[in-house]
Amino acid sequence: MLTSVRSLAAASILVGCAFAATPAFADDAPAADAAAKPMPAFTVTGNVSLVTDYRFRGVSLSGGDPAIQGGITVTHETGLYVGAWSSSLAHTPVYGDQELDVFGGWSGEVASGLTLDAGLLYYVYPSGHVGDGNYWEPYASLSGSIGPAKLKVGVAYDWKQKGLINNAGNHDDNLYVYSNLDVAVPGTPLTVSGHIGYTDGVLAPCYYCTGTPTFDDRTGWDWSIGASATVLGPISVGVSYIGVSGASVDGYTDDTIVGTLTASF
Repeated sequence: MLTSVRSLAAASILVGCAFAATPAFADDAPAADAAAKPMPAFTVTGNVSLVTDYRFRGVSLSGGDPAIQGGITVTHETGLYVGAWSSSLAHTPVYGDQELDVFGGWSGEVASGLTLDAGLLYYVYPSGHVGDGNYWEPYASLSGSIGPAKLKVGVAYDWKQKGLINNAGNHDDNLYVYSNLDVAVPGTPLTVSGHIGYTDGVLAPCYYCTGTPTFDDRTGWDWSIGASATVLGPISVGVSYIGVSGASVDGYTDDTIVGTLTASF
């Protein structure tokens, strides 16, 4: 997800700092000791959000209604991280009314100005009571900056597994590729963002939009454009226009505007 992750949804990197030791007089010792204090090996980051609609790769998983979301990530100075993220859902027998994503991976610079993020995510639906909708998803992305612009390209692949079932009742796979562009507006707290993604597989936007899905329904595009800004300390707000290709189903795959209020720590 990963808009959930995703878009969400998402990992933080701890940047190590080194301080050179220098001679100091006795009166300066406390300041010198404070400067020499090493950075912690682990950092913890998280957020809590209220969204007007939970859109996962363009498709609403909250029935077009608001959702509460939140996550936490623990990152080691080596770039290794683990975390969890959750969102409320529109209740269904298979998925219940909650999504819980558990993930782990590594992120770090692999070339000058180029960052790799790779890991494994497990989608869990703890309140589902019909069948098994849980599934695994390996992911990887590369990101870099050009001036105020940040560009990311990524891929996620779900192999054939128990939690992914096509219209014929067989296990199926799914491939998702995407690109994100974020541009910070100089002199303002505003960031303008764009996203485009392509799905090929059982999780395509309109695979379940029709009673008898065809091969063409196994593929689809999703996109969004929006802006976000920090308004007060850790509080930020955002708004995005989101759309998907294929049939438009109200509260599911119809184009919509999504507002977000987030508190980060």
